[in-house]
Amino acid sequence: MTPSASKAQDHITIALGDERYPELLRAIYDPPAVLYCDGSVEPGDRQAVAIVGSRQATPYGLRITETLAGELSALGFTILSGFARGIDAAAHRAALAAGGRTIAVLGCGLDVDYPPGHASLHAEIAGSGAVLTEFAPGTPPRATNFPRRNRIISGLALGVVVVEAADDSGSLITARLALEQGREVFAVPGPIDVPTSQGPHGLLKQGATLVETVDDIVEELLPQLDRPLQTLKTEPIAALPEHVELSPSERTVLEVMSREPLHLDDLTERSRLTTPAVAAILLGLELKALVKQLPGQRYCLAR
Repeated sequence: MTPSASKAQDHITIALGDERYPELLRAIYDPPAVLYCDGSVEPGDRQAVAIVGSRQATPYGLRITETLAGELSALGFTILSGFARGIDAAAHRAALAAGGRTIAVLGCGLDVDYPPGHASLHAEIAGSGAVLTEFAPGTPPRATNFPRRNRIISGLALGVVVVEAADDSGSLITARLALEQGREVFAVPGPIDVPTSQGPHGLLKQGATLVETVDDIVEELLPQLDRPLQTLKTEPIAALPEHVELSPSERTVLEVMSREPLHLDDLTERSRLTTPAVAAILLGLELKALVKQLPGQRYCLAR
């Protein structure tokens, strides 16, 4: 948790009255008087989704987080999270891998190396989004800082997705704050015998939106969007590795695919092939590492 002089010198300060101050955050009942920022806050960041969860994430939780964050990024959403280990870090990294914007909100000063070992992630996020905090440089990560940090995460977002969280998790504080701020709350179900499933399941019992695919999130947020979602371009067949040989039917299926996940039924309709044929072709393309299968019989290009 040692302060870094270079970070302290490089940050920008955004006051509540500054035109760069995020509109959604300004509207909450207790917005921070000032934000310290590494990187930049853009107008398009209004279209943001927060993904939060346990530091002790399971492989299932990490996989779901990577899928949701990557797909939302590809659609043009900014991904928000709290920079912690586990689910938070996975959400940030998936957004970066998808070429999207991501914002991390800290519970300490920008110049404090916390959690230890995240300095390179901090730099990556600042280069493709922003690292924000209301705490002045040099402020250590005190326990009382994080509930205050959480209101900024929810305040910046149109909705909050909780992937994994124990009953006493800070992620549930973020979800509660989101409800108080009039934001959408989403929860990803998990195995019933895993402690980190208790938080999301409790939210679902209280009326949170069940998330099985990214479509569940997008459908709820569409009325709030002030610009259309991005249209994802199909990967050119010519850009595939030279050693990969494609049959005519494989080429047909690839030509109707993109990095945007599509259901098996949609691919069947677009390719004008039968469902069993498309399923068999997709399996072959998966083995060639050209296609990736996602939950719910959805597929997208792997490269």
